[in-house]
Amino acid sequence: MTRPLSRRALLGATVGGLALASGLSGPAVGAGRPRSAVGPEPYVPLAVGAGGGPAGTDRVHVLKVGPDRAHTVLVLVPGFFGAANDFRQLARDLVASVPGVQVWAVDRREENLADRSGFATADPAAYYLDGHYRSQDPAASAFAARWGLSRTLEDLDTVVRTASCGGRRRVVLGGHSWGATTAMTYAAWDFDGRPGHRELTALVLIDGGVRGSFDGTGDPIHNAPEEVRERLAAIDGGAVFDLTLSGVGLGDRAESTQIWYQLAGRYAHTDPAGRSVLQPRMPDALRPPVPVTNAGLLGALVDAGFGWPNVISVHSGRLAESVDVRGWVDTGITPLSRVAAGYAGGPTPAVWEWYWPARLSVDLDVADPYADSDLARSLGLRLFHTQALDTPLYAFQTSYAKGTIVSATREVVADSRVPYAVYETDDGMNHLDPLFAAPAHNTLIHTLAPFLAGLR
Repeated sequence: MTRPLSRRALLGATVGGLALASGLSGPAVGAGRPRSAVGPEPYVPLAVGAGGGPAGTDRVHVLKVGPDRAHTVLVLVPGFFGAANDFRQLARDLVASVPGVQVWAVDRREENLADRSGFATADPAAYYLDGHYRSQDPAASAFAARWGLSRTLEDLDTVVRTASCGGRRRVVLGGHSWGATTAMTYAAWDFDGRPGHRELTALVLIDGGVRGSFDGTGDPIHNAPEEVRERLAAIDGGAVFDLTLSGVGLGDRAESTQIWYQLAGRYAHTDPAGRSVLQPRMPDALRPPVPVTNAGLLGALVDAGFGWPNVISVHSGRLAESVDVRGWVDTGITPLSRVAAGYAGGPTPAVWEWYWPARLSVDLDVADPYADSDLARSLGLRLFHTQALDTPLYAFQTSYAKGTIVSATREVVADSRVPYAVYETDDGMNHLDPLFAAPAHNTLIHTLAPFLAGLR
């Protein structure tokens, strides 16, 4: 969903914000604009190269939104711990706004490791919180040490070339946060003499990129040679999955936080006004100090007003004043119902990936300078075509990186053959707002739609 954020930033998001917001009052819970019919939204597997993982992992999945007859396919890559359902709401709105466009939201191969079957049961909270699900043991996952950027881009190349349908359709490649970084590295990658950008009509960067795009967040890139050696040694020692999200405080496994958020989304989606199923089971430090509904609990976990960092929050609303149980009031640009629908999943696709390979984090940090360096080559990163990049480019930034998304992208464009670029900013948005905001208030949709419509 995002690029990595510091453990300190995650641990700073605590119940203090909940206490501040709990006394707010307001009207009844709002709702997002009813979506227009967009037809079936298949979630389909694509076979990819062997990666050494368990049976069934040599594939990626694509969530398709929009008509199969579309002449342009926008392939979107989720960011750090992100998954395909990040983009369902956005995809529907884009398809409704731009005729002739289909959106493909990508799930990486590591999504096959997650046991999401419990979300199809009558009591998903019991299935997951009582430990009945299958957890991926890092000690039995040495294969994931090789699931870095090279593996990810080879898989993504399968998606892009499938989307092009033998060159009969235009393919626009984009992504959110580190997904935007991934899209940029694909464009510069050398696929046995074939530059990745030759497969593309355009690039779309949503609050992410390369060349210091994230500098404004205050969370530095960790790509000094000594740091890289230490990180690779840790991976070789068995730390194959990134544990950043364990810093939220909802559990110490790689997948713990993601499970809690999907559960919160599921109950907020199916029974928003009901008393929270999860509140009694939450860790003390994160449990809301007043009784809340299912919608109220999800709001407390995702809204910026509750102390969560920009990187994992939206502008949704507040808890309502109530005698007994506090519901949710929509006052922001992102209706909670849209967040709930995304986080609820189906059981698949989901919003958050469970098992992010630590090697992929290392490789993306090393790729950030967007240059064919000795360090990049030592890791097998084939960034040979950065200056030859010749596709139109769209870049959108929120308040997240304080302006460095666009400034860094301008540097990339200046050092390439990009024929034209569009830069857009909305400082009223947090990092996740562009994915879920109501269409009427989503600057990303208002500016990306004409860019897509104008491609030739």
